[in-house]
Amino acid sequence: MRSLFCSTITAGLLFCSVTAWGQTSACDLNADGRVDATDVQLAINMSLGVSSCTANVAGSGVCNVVMTQRVINSAQGAACLTGSVHNVSLTWSPSSSPNVTSYNVYRGTSSAGPFTRLTSSPVSATSFNDQNVQSGTTYYYTATAVDNTNTESSQSGQAPAAIPIP
Repeated sequence: MRSLFCSTITAGLLFCSVTAWGQTSACDLNADGRVDATDVQLAINMSLGVSSCTANVAGSGVCNVVMTQRVINSAQGAACLTGSVHNVSLTWSPSSSPNVTSYNVYRGTSSAGPFTRLTSSPVSATSFNDQNVQSGTTYYYTATAVDNTNTESSQSGQAPAAIPIP
């Protein structure tokens, strides 16, 4: 069931939202089964520090303008986007070794490892976007080349990426 809900949340600002009842969402900050103007006001209050930050929209305990905008968008009928506001975009030069067809990308939180493979299967592109990163963490990335016999090279040199807060 969907309904239209309008209210004034600040002086002179009329806010309308399309609400889907009975659906749970990270943007439903008051857990009443809908995302509406009440959730928008809660997001604003959390972002301003008026109330404690209990949201898990842009990351656990991240209450900022990105989180607030995601709640507003959801209250207006869009999907509630969740997850980190950061990503790491990696690019590298293609291997000059013969028969290389693809690459694997690895990530660790220490330069000494261990490194976990991020690609579920080798990628043919010479780029990769890691969207699963956490604020305040430094990651170390390496890549390997994979040839047409599925033989994987040793890991490349490391590329560090420090993720800011938030």
